Amino acid sequence: MDTEAQPTERDRSSHPDSPGPEGRSRFALVSRIAEWVPGGRITLTLFVCLAFLLFLNAFVVQPFQIPSGSMEQGLRIGDRVLVNKLAYRFGAQPRRGDVIVFDGTGYFGDADYVKRVVGVGGDHVVCCDREGRIEVNGRAVDESAFLYPGDSASGVPFDVAVPAGHLFVLGDHRSDSSDSRDHLGSPGGGMIPVGDVIGRADWIVWPYDHWTHLTRPSAYARVPAAQQPTGAGAHG
Repeated sequence: MDTEAQPTERDRSSHPDSPGPEGRSRFALVSRIAEWVPGGRITLTLFVCLAFLLFLNAFVVQPFQIPSGSMEQGLRIGDRVLVNKLAYRFGAQPRRGDVIVFDGTGYFGDADYVKRVVGVGGDHVVCCDREGRIEVNGRAVDESAFLYPGDSASGVPFDVAVPAGHLFVLGDHRSDSSDSRDHLGSPGGGMIPVGDVIGRADWIVWPYDHWTHLTRPSAYARVPAAQQPTGAGAHG
């Protein structure tokens, strides 16, 4: 007599390692797709990984290469930065001190640019005070921690009111940066619409020895809140 225990239908269906009908169906579907795709499962896996990377690049994080010295010495020519594309989603807004990447089409030129936010909607930004510092809403800002060594806050005086929904941006290497100061007489008055911001530069990831987390400097922490924004741009 055969005395070996045989699992019943109930035993098989309740076994934790046994795939259910849905699991078998999904597995069969993947197997059929893999058979149809040239290269089988390896090609299918590569396609899935590529789709995931494209999704990240489009909606979550995107690498950018620094093309000029306008943000030295923090960002050097050839550095690769990771831009957080979710930083200003879900109601968040750019803040003073953030390093942002934006689409400059129609304002700066047909390209993407990286600059530091100095003024947000409603801010009154002036340069310079008696000590050569930028003032935001009447408060002097000490930018020495990130300005390029030997640079002044600006070689060009300005007095601007930032319209609602816009940003006033400057490069850290002020003597080598084409930024909001250079476009005060251009369409938009040198102000960047918040809607054209691609994201916030959060990490330098290449070269390896320059790997750095970019944080918001404390220089703007004591700047008072912006007044009610007006429709005006540059006025002097």
